[in-house]
Amino acid sequence: MKMSKYFYTICFVLSTFLLFANNGGGNEDRQQEYQLRINKTDEKIKLDGQLNEEVWKNAQAVSDFWLSFPVDDKRADLTTSMKVTYDDNFIYIAAEMNDPNGTIIQTLKRDVDFWSGDNIVVVLDPVNQKSNGFMFGVNPYGVQMEGLLTGDTGSRGSRPGSGAMNDDWDNKWFSKATRHATGWTAEMAIPFKSLRYDETKTTWGINFIRTEASNNTFHVWSQVPVQFRSVDLNYTGALIWDKAPKKAKGNVAIIPYVSGSSFKDFEDNGSTTNQINAGLDAKIAVTSSLNLDVTVNPDFSQVEVDEQVTNLTRFNVRLPEQRLFFLENTDIFADFGNSSARPFFSRKIGLDDDGNSIPILYGLRLTGNATKTLRVGVLNMQTKQTDNFAGQNYTATSFHQQVFGRSVIKGFFTNRQAYQDKAFSSTDYGRNAGLEFNYISDNNKWQSWAGYNHSFKEGFSDKDYYFKGGVRYRDRNWTGLVNYYEVQNNYFADMGFLNRINHYDAVEDITHRIGFGSFFSDIGYTIYPKQSGSNINSQNISMFNWWVTKADGGDFLERTNSISYRISFKGRSSFRIRGGNSSIALQFPFAFTDAEPLPAGRYTTSDIRVEYQSDGRKALSYEARLRYGGFYTGTRKGVELEANYRVQPWGNFGLKFEYNDLQFGGIYGERQLFAVSPKIEINFSNNLWWTTFIQYNTQAENFNINSRLQWRFAPMSDIFLVYTDNYFAETDDLADNFRIQNFGPKNRALVFKVNYWFTL
Repeated sequence: MKMSKYFYTICFVLSTFLLFANNGGGNEDRQQEYQLRINKTDEKIKLDGQLNEEVWKNAQAVSDFWLSFPVDDKRADLTTSMKVTYDDNFIYIAAEMNDPNGTIIQTLKRDVDFWSGDNIVVVLDPVNQKSNGFMFGVNPYGVQMEGLLTGDTGSRGSRPGSGAMNDDWDNKWFSKATRHATGWTAEMAIPFKSLRYDETKTTWGINFIRTEASNNTFHVWSQVPVQFRSVDLNYTGALIWDKAPKKAKGNVAIIPYVSGSSFKDFEDNGSTTNQINAGLDAKIAVTSSLNLDVTVNPDFSQVEVDEQVTNLTRFNVRLPEQRLFFLENTDIFADFGNSSARPFFSRKIGLDDDGNSIPILYGLRLTGNATKTLRVGVLNMQTKQTDNFAGQNYTATSFHQQVFGRSVIKGFFTNRQAYQDKAFSSTDYGRNAGLEFNYISDNNKWQSWAGYNHSFKEGFSDKDYYFKGGVRYRDRNWTGLVNYYEVQNNYFADMGFLNRINHYDAVEDITHRIGFGSFFSDIGYTIYPKQSGSNINSQNISMFNWWVTKADGGDFLERTNSISYRISFKGRSSFRIRGGNSSIALQFPFAFTDAEPLPAGRYTTSDIRVEYQSDGRKALSYEARLRYGGFYTGTRKGVELEANYRVQPWGNFGLKFEYNDLQFGGIYGERQLFAVSPKIEINFSNNLWWTTFIQYNTQAENFNINSRLQWRFAPMSDIFLVYTDNYFAETDDLADNFRIQNFGPKNRALVFKVNYWFTL
């Protein structure tokens, strides 16, 4: 199919044209209007949330906030007052929120469901280039949230890009909140050592965001259009320093750990392994904006267990990264390709395809701003050789160079190479290199992209590349996107994630690689209320078209056409209905049941989906998703239910249930799939949490218990006690005789871990 070449050229030409378009709406004018001056204090600030220090009486205050949702052209009804100051070690922020409606929070657990309750958040862009920044937030009960931001956090209601809003990132800072009859107050102390900044700059980007849950509104100091997220770095005001802050002295953090574990493997004659481990992580500020992360013999046993999913596609699924070492500035490495074809995906390091850990000997990771417009990343990690795996060395380098304002030229190189018997293999390797260009207009409405990525692997010398191109437009009401990417047959991503290139033949029991081109377009129209008192927050109607063909020859593989309508209500409830028509050219026989595999051929079906989400502010909240329609030769009925009962502020009791009834007819059989996941969360305080997660999945034929007690006994210093238990749960899933045939233990583990954060 020649379309791919033409489309790629058109996207590149359009990107170039847009560079010279009259964008308007630059951040320079905004920072002339929204300015907050910060002056140094010699007064010792007691972090108690009381705001009774003399410095707070004299510091400049900003209090005239705008609504950013559900409307963006009206001042907020409730008063919010923000002040800032600093000393040699900290930036201090004082917040005072008037709130006669009472406060709502979801949990006392750090970061969890933070935006669903009352809070105050500060957004900082220390290099003031709108490319990357930080957010720090606290709620009325003193629960913290911190995260990293990139220059493209996306539209409100859309899925942000890779690493765009990363609240999995944790760092050391301090806060205190106090509630009273008419509202609440908070103080934050953010160490310079926790930030990456340019010590020559006297102007930072800053914004303040308040979530007022009772009325389901978002308030901002520097006005943000309703179609964009309130944390968008393009709409920050100016934080003007009386003197540029100096580089933090001795900016080194050492985080050693000790862990002990007992693991019993019932599949291996019930053998028990007891082990004591020790290792450390370190964060070293090479400059005030460039950070070196080091890990030696890392242990990720405290990371929450992966949530099992029912997969009714023919391809693999991508689970999220949760390990802290990989999270800071993750977008520098990960934000290449697209969601189905990533040349770098950190879960490939130290984990096998089933999520089991592979011992990592060490890791080095240098990330941050080399200059005010250049972000860089260098990573090297070595895994240990085991009886089942050769040792692997992983290297990745990347750069993001800002050009033409907010646009970025970026490139990367990755190398996975086997290391066995003290030598690197000359044939067992996988390498990728690529360049991309991302254009973002100053007014945030236009975005376009183009990229090329080449893979290098022993035995493959042609059809070994990937390219992409696309354009997006978004304003207050209209959104539109056109995107095309193509993955050739011999393109590999040993350090990344590739979806839909491997096609399994259920008869021959082999997998075939088929390169493909994916064309996607959608258009949407959103209606926002003209007045904030409306019972409807937004209505959206959208249509999308997705078309997949073979990269070699352009033969049809798959398409989906869909139209949907969504209405969001003032009370945080929403309703959505979607109808679609799909067609799949199945290349090889494939089985969803134990009966005869579905034969290769073309299948065209239609389906309808209905979703409802209740008001999450209430103690009992729930979501329901129903699906019915054709599925290959037969039908699929699907039900997903999620319910949570909240006892503010100490408890959450949740349940997820998913049921799929697959009826293929005749010799192709039928199958019923269940997934049940209860979750209990008890918060004894802001620093002591107990979570128990149970999963039963008939597709995986697995029953899992994961119970984790975490005590944060000092800032960023924890004691973990983790219990995990896995069982076989083989089922007979005939419609008239569903039962568990075989239930028995697989493995069981108990882990105790202590880590402590030393700041030097």
